[in-house]
Amino acid sequence: MSLPFPWNDHAGRFAPVKAATLVLLCAPAAWTAFDFVADNLGARPINQAIREIGHWAVRFLLVALAITPARQIFRWTVLASLRRMIGVSVFCYIAAHLVLFTAQEMWAIVHVATEIVLRLYLTIGFTALIGLAALAATSTDGAVRRMGGKAWQRLHRTVYVIALLGLIHYFLQSKLDVYQPTLMAGLFLWLMAWRTLDWAGLRPGRAPVLWTFVLGIGAGALTLVCEAAYFSLFMHVDLMLIVEAALTFDSGVRPGWYVLAIGMAVFLAAAARAPFARPVKARARAA
Repeated sequence: MSLPFPWNDHAGRFAPVKAATLVLLCAPAAWTAFDFVADNLGARPINQAIREIGHWAVRFLLVALAITPARQIFRWTVLASLRRMIGVSVFCYIAAHLVLFTAQEMWAIVHVATEIVLRLYLTIGFTALIGLAALAATSTDGAVRRMGGKAWQRLHRTVYVIALLGLIHYFLQSKLDVYQPTLMAGLFLWLMAWRTLDWAGLRPGRAPVLWTFVLGIGAGALTLVCEAAYFSLFMHVDLMLIVEAALTFDSGVRPGWYVLAIGMAVFLAAAARAPFARPVKARARAA
């Protein structure tokens, strides 16, 4: 009997795609650990490590949410086998995030618990961690059988709420530097818009080229608008200065442009893939 190594498929055979994914998932943690040992994380190394691990937790969470749209758009069914591994890695990164925070507080567990209760952004982050723990604990085939398919799906659909809580925590703890949280929120917007279309019966997976174009434009534009509204309403920055910065790139490329660029890259990839993709129904019959 083959051991259930994460790089094996359900038949116990070595799966190169899963092995490569596992290496990529571990790489940021390994690199952060190396930087810590090499004293490359600045004057507050633990604090910087907390930030780095948190950044990657959010990125990998969005990658996990992107599996279903990517699988349907590009007709690459092997992606479904990676979702569980990516999801569990997100929990591991968030758990490491909390452990590092506890280490920064000199392992004062009562103090850490008090901080979590009293600070809203920590309460939100810890709630997301509890949710991810529940999803990770029920990510096995045995859990699906015990819970039943429908109950298991209901539980795991809470990942959308968990992701939203994670982004709110990310945004609040970033304080003035909200560039990365804004970028992640824009990508989350694209992913949830895609799912909303699917839930509404419009089936974006059946017409991926059209929908990826519309979603790319819409998500990029809305990210720019929301960022401008945030700086105008809460930071009291003149709206014309915000618009000028976004259009002239004087302050760098704003997150909305990156969301737009990623959306257009998905559109172009989907357009290039479309002539070679079999229809969804035909694929289902073949399976």
